[in-house]
Amino acid sequence: MGGMSQSFTDKLAARIKETGSALCVGLDPRPGMDDLEAIPALLRKVVEETAPYAAAFKPNIAYFEAMGLRGLEILEDLLPDMPKDVPVVLDAKRGDIGETQKYYAHAYFERLGVDAVTLSPFMGYDTLEPFLNYEGKGVYLLAVTSNPGSADVELAGGRRVFELVGDMVLRSVREGCKTSVGMVVGLTNADSSILERIPDAPLLIPGLGAQGGDLSCLSGSGHVAPPLINVSRGIMYQNPELGFAEKAAGFAQRIREALNY
Repeated sequence: MGGMSQSFTDKLAARIKETGSALCVGLDPRPGMDDLEAIPALLRKVVEETAPYAAAFKPNIAYFEAMGLRGLEILEDLLPDMPKDVPVVLDAKRGDIGETQKYYAHAYFERLGVDAVTLSPFMGYDTLEPFLNYEGKGVYLLAVTSNPGSADVELAGGRRVFELVGDMVLRSVREGCKTSVGMVVGLTNADSSILERIPDAPLLIPGLGAQGGDLSCLSGSGHVAPPLINVSRGIMYQNPELGFAEKAAGFAQRIREALNY
């Protein structure tokens, strides 16, 4: 914290400009599909080969936790060796009362040193506050998720849940929070009408690739904040006859064409 460090949004925007890519490469190692001790080399190979096309990397902590202590060691060992100019978004989706959140923030921003983390905002704004005073860091609030069951919590007092989350984003800006605050908008449930009703904030957009999301809904939204389009399975496990670099390059090109980069 402190100093004149670059904001997370600025760092991400600079990376996207440098690479011409808004591709976020998901790191979701599946212990059931790989020998546990082969996973570190696999992850390093994915990172090394996809880095030229990556605007960011997104390890999902659930896959590492599923491997027990060894999985967390693998993540802790990997992070310091990742390219310093590529932001790392830890997909953790944490949401709890403030004291617990304070320790989550410490674990992710200070111990692991990631650039951003995903959070569940559904217990209210005060549960986000422990994350909001970290200069150079970012958070992405779940807003529109890509699962069918998201319809179960779609409405609240006549407003859509994603609009309430958008209010939290605007509040963080109004209060001058040091942490950049964006939103997770799942591609399979997103459409242009949703994009018109949320703030112009950094978006983390899962659902391309294995989930079959359509990028066309993102074009013409008028948003200028940097987007990240995540692909996990589509790079790590689909089309094994292709190299990781080849798959990343292909997704980066699809994204570039859809977003008119």
